[in-house]
Amino acid sequence: MLVMIRYTLRCPEGHEFDSWFKSASAFDALRAGGHVTCAVCGAGGVEKALMAPRVRAGRDRAAPAAPDDTDTPARDPAPQPQADTPLSQPASETERRIAALRAHVEANSDDVGLRFAEEARRMHSGDAPARAIHGEAKFDEARALIDEGVPVAPLPFRRRRDTN
Repeated sequence: MLVMIRYTLRCPEGHEFDSWFKSASAFDALRAGGHVTCAVCGAGGVEKALMAPRVRAGRDRAAPAAPDDTDTPARDPAPQPQADTPLSQPASETERRIAALRAHVEANSDDVGLRFAEEARRMHSGDAPARAIHGEAKFDEARALIDEGVPVAPLPFRRRRDTN
């Protein structure tokens, strides 16, 4: 069984959001490496926010205890889709902004798929014409590109898969 820890985080702009980490030391290492940014505005300098731990009375309890006002910090609940909103439509302002970013990226760059690392490296070395691209790279491939000085950035959404 994989055990994860959930932290409530706050950026310098005051946005609060939750994120899951393998351990406290994993959070510290990711933060020190500059890999923890605000889920709302993308700012660095994210800190753990004050939060009460969630404690269950015993291991044999089938369902977690119902939350009360001392269980979690006061925050707006996650946005829920309206009854007349199709599930395919964004339910919150953040989702609308991510959808707009996706549309912009897809309209203004070439999808190179799994060849992203190879193509980014070729453009950086001058072996291919420079242009905007998007695609997929494994974590170690992306880390190698960054270490080589190739300018890359993660996108806050997954690439659409071909259905054929």
